[in-house]
Amino acid sequence: MAQAYPAYEGRPRRRGRKVLIGFVVLLLVLAGLLVVADRVAAGVAERAIADQVRQEVARQDVQSAPPRVDVGGFPFLTQVVAGRYERISIVLTDVQGSVRGDTVSVPRLDVEAHNVRASLDTLRSRRGDVVAESVDGRATISYDSVAKLLDRPGLTLGERDGKLSVTAPVDILGNKLTVNGTADVTIANGEVALKFKDLTAEGLPKLPLARTLLTNYAKAISIDVPLPELPFDLTVRKVEPKPDGLLVTADAQDVPINAAG
Repeated sequence: MAQAYPAYEGRPRRRGRKVLIGFVVLLLVLAGLLVVADRVAAGVAERAIADQVRQEVARQDVQSAPPRVDVGGFPFLTQVVAGRYERISIVLTDVQGSVRGDTVSVPRLDVEAHNVRASLDTLRSRRGDVVAESVDGRATISYDSVAKLLDRPGLTLGERDGKLSVTAPVDILGNKLTVNGTADVTIANGEVALKFKDLTAEGLPKLPLARTLLTNYAKAISIDVPLPELPFDLTVRKVEPKPDGLLVTADAQDVPINAAG
């Protein structure tokens, strides 16, 4: 005679699946809480570093809008324990610095600090050193600021086909003309060297003297433009004309990114 099995034998397996699902849900909730706590802690550190960066920028006589700071790397709390952070990104906008009595505007300065050393006590007390092993910076200098340094009424600068372009009114032998041309842009002794060449002017008289005067004008606006002191001891390595200004690339090593208390 066949043996009968109880109809309720499958119930414990269903109960076991429910327990497993509940455990997985609990783990997901705990993981979510840990992520939230991690991001909250990162936010506290970002505000503390932003305040110290603001002090450092002010110490170097540079003005800017309040800095924005983002601490990269996850999880953040393990970086706190180690006192070392993979990456800290800092954005400064509306930066203004003085050069030979003139104000040079830098609409945006992006700074990325790598392998930053900062103890938990430094972040809590906002005293002590926050030191980056290396810092990369990218800044855009407005064309209006550079044009002011050239001090030529009506002169405007811009970008054309990857080169720095110039347009300016000139008076050559009694003829009011508009000069157009481009410049080579290089770095020399920490300054931006502008060398204008191949200037043209529609309607230029076909006289050797007229061409000489145009050449002399090109030499007069070919100057070395000093840069304002950049925060974080950044050293300029490259300058490229872009549609919204001269893009300056800079770097530095072993840099304090805060003002020591």
